Amino acid sequence: MDRDIVERARSGDQEAFADLVHQVSDHLFGVARRILRDPELSEDVLQNALVTMWRKLPHLREPDRFEAWAYRILVNACYADAPRNRRWAATVRVISVDRPDDVDDTASISDHDELEQAFRCLPLDQRAVFVLHHHVGLPLVTVAEMLGIPDGTARSRLHYATRALRTAF
Repeated sequence: MDRDIVERARSGDQEAFADLVHQVSDHLFGVARRILRDPELSEDVLQNALVTMWRKLPHLREPDRFEAWAYRILVNACYADAPRNRRWAATVRVISVDRPDDVDDTASISDHDELEQAFRCLPLDQRAVFVLHHHVGLPLVTVAEMLGIPDGTARSRLHYATRALRTAF
């Protein structure tokens, strides 16, 4: 992240903030999508998080840590919106009928569905740690710092999430 762009955005430059949004929005949406498991809700949460970032950006103390700060705001927005919007999201799998008979992906589709169901059953705080660590690739110390939780709590949440997903299989 370019410190100069962050500094300009902190001082109220809307174009600089638009550049920041352009740089991080795809990653932020991916994280929200993985945590919430609902594309429409993820878009809404991302929009709310971006508005919050714009309002709080002048108060950002360390411009070099903009990305971690943005992830923290996004995860907090996921926490805030998830309980209010619990709804069932249908996942439809289309199986091609033109495939050769010897190829059977039914088992892999079933496994994917079981994993998806297990992931949806995880508490939101465990999902957030799991996604930030495994999908974003952040070390647990950084995840804990971003979420404002102790290192041991992040390790514990990751452990319980991993154990629940293994149990599902």
